[in-house]
Amino acid sequence: MLKKLFKGIDRGFAFIEDWSLFAAVSIALVSAMANVVLRKTTDINLYWSDEVVRKVIFFTTYIGCSAAVRHRSLIRIDAVPQLFPVLKRPLTLLSHLATLIFAAIMVHLGYSLTADIFTDEYARTTTLQIPEWYFYAVLPLMGVIMFLRTLVVMVEDWRGQTQ
Repeated sequence: MLKKLFKGIDRGFAFIEDWSLFAAVSIALVSAMANVVLRKTTDINLYWSDEVVRKVIFFTTYIGCSAAVRHRSLIRIDAVPQLFPVLKRPLTLLSHLATLIFAAIMVHLGYSLTADIFTDEYARTTTLQIPEWYFYAVLPLMGVIMFLRTLVVMVEDWRGQTQ
């Protein structure tokens, strides 16, 4: 039953991550390419395309963190367990605990920052005038997803069910 729950959580988060990353990168690519083509072929300049690309980089960085947990691609101590196999489990546990702490900090600080920005009516993007709190809301969201994903990975490691 626990395995079924973990698979359901994984599928839901994977769907959100994959499609939001696909949509965001597609939007950035189209706007950047359109700006380059229009700038080189006409006098039209899409002044807002740079802002879109910057916000997409911000978004993909943080959502990519939770995707990295899913694929077990986070940076961790790799050489020591190869030299001393007995240290593999403790160092993996240490890596997971550090990820959980990071995710908890992101939830706490991200929520505080989002709440502060939400109350500031002037906190808007420079050119598109989109409320900034939309972008800062990614931080606690990513923290929650990353925390839950790390717990799932920890249980899989504990049970010896690595993917």
